[in-house]
Amino acid sequence: MGLRELKKEQTRRLIADTAWRLFADRGFDQVSVAEIAREAQVAEATVFNYFRSKEDLFYWRLEAFGARLTDAIAARPPGEPVLTAFRRYLLAEGGLLAQVEAGDAEALARLRTISRTITASPALLAREQQALAGNADSLAALLAAESGADPDDLRPHLVANTLLGAQRTLIDYVRRRILTADDPARLAAAVRELTAEAFTLLADGLRAYAPKPLGSAGSHPHALSERS
Repeated sequence: MGLRELKKEQTRRLIADTAWRLFADRGFDQVSVAEIAREAQVAEATVFNYFRSKEDLFYWRLEAFGARLTDAIAARPPGEPVLTAFRRYLLAEGGLLAQVEAGDAEALARLRTISRTITASPALLAREQQALAGNADSLAALLAAESGADPDDLRPHLVANTLLGAQRTLIDYVRRRILTADDPARLAAAVRELTAEAFTLLADGLRAYAPKPLGSAGSHPHALSERS
């Protein structure tokens, strides 16, 4: 990545992180793009140069997660099935939930604000579905390219949507529990246990699917080009 591209990526991250912090503190509807720009010390037009809408800003973290996930799957060791790599990556992600587990009261307040905001907004729920579908499409494209699948082969899309469906289920569980849990610090451990159970259920059907081809390099160029 050249210096210009690096600077652009840093600006994108600054804007998105600033927006997400404001959304978490005050709620989605109470924060304007003008306020985000002012807090990030950029012009309002600059915000729209990087993000088409407030919804895009809100879900930047989820889409960035999908990008990192695809790269991690692409970089798995030769011979490793996609299920193993997906499970490992999902369990390694911490975020606000890990901070809650560590006893961070501010992280707990932010996670609860975010959860309330999303569940109360049909527009945000729809945008979340779109983001998850995009992540599934990127993963399916990678699996199809790795395996040399025929265009009519539905297995890469079926597997990708199954794996992202597991993530979707865990997101919904966290969102529901974080608003009602008496012991939120225990929630992260519960999620790890449920993730292990979910992937055990999937293992019989997906255990041997899409092992990384022997002799493959790291990240697949198709996965990267979709986000350039």
